[in-house]
Amino acid sequence: MLRKPFETITDLTADADVVRARRYGLIVARQAQLQAIHFRPWPKLISRLEVATIGRYVHQRSRGDYCWLYYNAPLSAPGFLSLVYVISGKETTWRTFRTALQALDEVARLRRAAAIVTDVSNPQITERNLSRNGWEPHCAHLAGRHYIKRFYGEYQQRERSQTDREMLASQKATLPA
Repeated sequence: MLRKPFETITDLTADADVVRARRYGLIVARQAQLQAIHFRPWPKLISRLEVATIGRYVHQRSRGDYCWLYYNAPLSAPGFLSLVYVISGKETTWRTFRTALQALDEVARLRRAAAIVTDVSNPQITERNLSRNGWEPHCAHLAGRHYIKRFYGEYQQRERSQTDREMLASQKATLPA
């Protein structure tokens, strides 16, 4: 089936086939609600210079409770997703950020991804916070702060009625002591 180069969905369940077929996406969450996933025909490319300059500039001057997560499913690693870039406003809440991350986890589940990888450049994102959300250090021999969230075929199911607090509590209960 021939797809449009740019496509937008608002319901992950109803559009699961689109999620499985598209490699490059932008997850948009606003006020703790998933707004949409916009698919693109090419990957999001990013540089450390862009993060240090444009990224900080945009964050400091943006208003509103929103979060954009860019992800790629690289051709070179078909079983993985890469969280490439996060853009948020100065007023973005933890709940909105968690909503976007949970949408990314659902994309991973629908694509049957083995893991999500990322390089964290923001020093305010702590290792403790990452580990609480299922991320662990990865590729220590490389420059940067590389993390991975492994699934091994076990994906956290989220009921539509389940709150973020219940989701976090259930994750905490499954973590080893």
